[in-house]
Amino acid sequence: MDEVSEWQGRLEELMSRCGTAFKSRLGRERAGLYVRGLLAGVERKNGWQLAEQAGDATPYAMQQFIYRSLWDEDEVSRLAHHYVAEKLGDAEGVLVADETGFLKKGRHSVGVQRQYSGTAGRVENCQIGVFLGYASRHGRALIDRALYLPKSWTDDRARCDKVGVPADVEFQTKPELVQAMVTRALDEGVPASWFTADSVYGDSPALRAALEARPIGYVIGTSLNDAKVPIELEFMGLRAVIDAIEPDQWHRLSAGAGSQGERWYEWAMVELSIFPRRDWSRTILVRRSLSDPSALAVYRCFHPDGTTIETLVRVAGCRWTIETKVEEAKGEVGLSHYEVRSWTGWHRHISLAMLAHAFLAAMKATSDPAEVEAVKKGALIQDQPTMGAFKASRGLSSP
Repeated sequence: MDEVSEWQGRLEELMSRCGTAFKSRLGRERAGLYVRGLLAGVERKNGWQLAEQAGDATPYAMQQFIYRSLWDEDEVSRLAHHYVAEKLGDAEGVLVADETGFLKKGRHSVGVQRQYSGTAGRVENCQIGVFLGYASRHGRALIDRALYLPKSWTDDRARCDKVGVPADVEFQTKPELVQAMVTRALDEGVPASWFTADSVYGDSPALRAALEARPIGYVIGTSLNDAKVPIELEFMGLRAVIDAIEPDQWHRLSAGAGSQGERWYEWAMVELSIFPRRDWSRTILVRRSLSDPSALAVYRCFHPDGTTIETLVRVAGCRWTIETKVEEAKGEVGLSHYEVRSWTGWHRHISLAMLAHAFLAAMKATSDPAEVEAVKKGALIQDQPTMGAFKASRGLSSP
């Protein structure tokens, strides 16, 4: 019971920090009920079940809170920045960007259209959320979000008006959305020395230039295409660069632990001959499969002089962080369980779900490691998913 009280006290302390985001005491109280519902063990975190969890007879109060109450969802998102920085922050922290699809029916939910969803692995009718995560030796969490609005939406002002898209919101590519989120995180003091993402973002020269201007190191995927890079006194295509790698340049290194154990690959680092700024270098990092040497991945890298290949591999390995954390947040705190169509409704639910997920990450980071391992092995709570067991052991799953 002491541990349960401690966790509940920490949650109350976190929610008290949200005071500046809400215009009334009732708003603050409803936010606390909403986040507790997201943390609870209810199957679906929709309006009806969150209302039932809060003891309401109908979902109207929860719906009113999300749709019409006066509060600042961006302030809640900023709180996630500061909370994660405080609880998980490390000077060698890594910012990680990726997107995820939210499958939807119809065409009226903000941002929805038939578009490619990496989550589904195909073109689906969906919304696309772009997320920024944070990874350090202390833990991992989501810290920012943006809803991608296709041109079919931004070119149709009447359609945007129906779902409350602000008049000043214009079309932005996914890399542009990420650039804005990285800027916010760094400006607000999130300690990070690195950024990583896949080729959707690595193929953007503007994003790479913005990262170099800060400067912050990056290890970002790039398409294995005909792009040419400077090697010594000539420009070479990426495939030619890879073909020229000598056998002794390959190193067998782990990109970190995955669900099946350590992720071993062979890696090679090739220095480029253009130096973007004093004491910083650009390199190409190549990864190939141990079982199939033709299965390659290529990363563009920007880093302080003297950075080792082991460090670059570690950062590259953090890219999987955000996929894991988004799926965890969907399952554990209802990131995808919303039933809203509006711009404001989407950002409010996602912001509160991110805050709930950050709370779990912080509590996990500060708990006794032996107990965490016991929970992972199911020794404390039987027949529940890992994080579900962890929440239940802290009294967060009780109605």
